[in-house]
Amino acid sequence: MHNAHPHPIAGVLPVFQTPYHDDETIDFATLEKEIHWLFDQGADGIVMAMVSETLRLSSDERRALAEAACAIGGPRGAVVISVGAESSRVAEGYARHAEAAGAHAVMAIPPIATDADESELKRYYERILGAVSIPVIVQDASGYIGRPMSIALQANLFNTHGPRVMFKPEAQPIGPRLSELHRATGHRASIFEGSGGAALADSYARGIAGAMPGADLIDVIVALWRALKAGDADVVTRLSAPLSTLIGRLTNLDAFLAVEKYLLVKRGVFKNAIVRGPVGYHLDADMRREVDRLFDEMQAVLLARPSGRQSTPAQAADA
Repeated sequence: MHNAHPHPIAGVLPVFQTPYHDDETIDFATLEKEIHWLFDQGADGIVMAMVSETLRLSSDERRALAEAACAIGGPRGAVVISVGAESSRVAEGYARHAEAAGAHAVMAIPPIATDADESELKRYYERILGAVSIPVIVQDASGYIGRPMSIALQANLFNTHGPRVMFKPEAQPIGPRLSELHRATGHRASIFEGSGGAALADSYARGIAGAMPGADLIDVIVALWRALKAGDADVVTRLSAPLSTLIGRLTNLDAFLAVEKYLLVKRGVFKNAIVRGPVGYHLDADMRREVDRLFDEMQAVLLARPSGRQSTPAQAADA
C-alpha cells in the first residue's frame, strides 16, 4: 500500500510556482531554492500543477520540470505531478514518466478543450490509473476552467479502483460538495483542499487529508494547518480572515499567479515575477498595496504566536 511510503500523500502540499529567466526559460536554480524553502517552512510535500503554469510549458519542459521536482523534493517529502492533458494517450505518457521520475502520486485535470460526457471522462481517468501504480488525484479544476465533474463520477472511480483514487475538488460550493464526496465514498477517500487555503478551516472540519495551496504563503498555511490540528481557534480565526480576504480578490488563474510571484519576489525566493503570456490579469498599484497589507497582517499573527517560528530578518524587515 502507498500509505506505507515514508512520504504519505497528506498534510500541506504546496503547488510550486515555476521561476523563469528573463528569456522565459525555466530557472532551475531558483526552482531548487523555492522547493527547499517550502520544506524548510514546514511543507509535507510539493505539487506541480496549474499554478506551476503546467499548461504554458512544452511537453519537454513539463517532463524536465517533473524530473527536477522529483529529484529536489523527493528526498524531503511527497512529490505530486500533474499529468492532465487533452488526450488520454498523452496523459498516460506524462503519468508513466512521472512515476519513473520518482513521483509519489500523479494528479490530473480533465481535458479542457473537449466537452466530453462523463463516460468519456471516466475512461480518461481509468487509462491514467492503468498506466501507473501510484495514487491518482482527480482534480476538478472548475474553479479556474471547465465545468464541474459530478460527485457520482468521482465516487464511482473511487468505489471501483479503491483508495489509490484521491481527490482535489475545486467546484463551488466547496464545502457542501466536499461533504457530499465524503459521503459518496464512505468517508474513506483522501480529499485535499484546493481553494488556496481560503476554505481550509471549513474543509478541515469536514474531514480532509491535506491542503494544496500556492507556494507564496506556505508559512501561513502551515501555521493554519497546525492550529487546526491543535484546536487553536484563535490563531485559526486570525489567519483565516486575511487569507480569505486575499484569495477572495483573486478571480482567475492569472490573478493567483500574479500575486504568488509578486510575494515570492518580495520574500526573496524569486528574482522576478515573470509569468508566461498572454496573461489575463495584471497586478495594479491598488491591488499591490492590498496584498502588502494582508501579507503584513498574516506575518504579524505568525510573529505573535508564542510557539511561532520567527520570520527571517528579510521577511520581518520587508513591509
